[in-house]
Amino acid sequence: MSNLTMPTLTVAFKQRASTTVARSQKGVVAFLIRDAAADAADLKYTLTSTAQIPQTLGTANQAALRRVFLGNGNTPKKVLLYVMGAEGTITAEAAVLAWLATQKFDYLAGPDDLSAEEAGVIKTWLVNQRSDNYAIYKAVLPELAADSEAIVNFSASGILVDGETFTAAGYCGRIAGLIAGTPMTQSISYAALPEVEDIDRKTQVELDAEVGEGKLVLFHDGEKVKCGRGVNSLTTVTGRSDVWKKIKIVEILDMIQQDIRLTIQDNYIGKVSNSYDNKLQLVTAISVYLQTLAKDGLIEDGFTVGIDVDAQDAWLQEQGVSTVDMSEQEIKEANTGTHVFLQLFVTPIDAMEDVAVDIYL
Repeated sequence: MSNLTMPTLTVAFKQRASTTVARSQKGVVAFLIRDAAADAADLKYTLTSTAQIPQTLGTANQAALRRVFLGNGNTPKKVLLYVMGAEGTITAEAAVLAWLATQKFDYLAGPDDLSAEEAGVIKTWLVNQRSDNYAIYKAVLPELAADSEAIVNFSASGILVDGETFTAAGYCGRIAGLIAGTPMTQSISYAALPEVEDIDRKTQVELDAEVGEGKLVLFHDGEKVKCGRGVNSLTTVTGRSDVWKKIKIVEILDMIQQDIRLTIQDNYIGKVSNSYDNKLQLVTAISVYLQTLAKDGLIEDGFTVGIDVDAQDAWLQEQGVSTVDMSEQEIKEANTGTHVFLQLFVTPIDAMEDVAVDIYL
């Protein structure tokens, strides 16, 4: 029976890989707002275009939703809208967080008057969801030094649009939509915001310092307003490399983790006998998936996938099996009960951002 199911499992990886670019170009934004329209009860909507924006919302909230859908070349695939009452608050026990935990989204943004306390609650909840439930949620939060790859610390002021000036909190939804609409082959570095007329301008020294502090900034290049380098709020990288500071890289790594996890859950766990041959077929399926990502320019060629010999050796010893006289191949082929130990080595490909050009006369 396993011989019949394994081709299907491989195809599942191929299907996920073949749609990665499309999915990354149209991510999902979860957007939280406060509006008197929800004073009686919280409201929930799934929007796929600006035409679906509820007309019962206040004009400012409708405009904020239209900005979310501006995207960056591509619009977000959909917006999961949660409307609290005008006096609604985001606490650790709030219904909105319980609802969010049941949804699938890429980036979260809060109301235009999101408080520092509420931002902290969202940060704690989101980081816990990633560590405890393997979620790939991320958020754009205003002026929050979260020191996390899952939080984009958006820092800007004096954002002038159609004569109205916004704070960072008032423009996080727009930035979440911009990231969600950016193809995974690109970064948001220097992405233009054509609707923004001006911002509070800073010097190059100030901008460099803020990027180093894990802030996503805006700058005016003399003609238009653009995003600075596409970084998240991570600044402490003990035991990890600096690539975790990049929004684009974390997007790729999150996608790989989620795609492999979901495919194994849907097609392997409980459905395939844990023989050595089936482990090798799982390795092959993952390798085919990664080959497609490499072809799409998301990861470098030269990745490796295989059985984690050290982890398998340690598990066998914990079960009282002496591995002293076993060869590496014998350890690979050993019966590991219900456990599968694999290891992947991948190198995501970043976007072109730092360019040096010498002109000789």
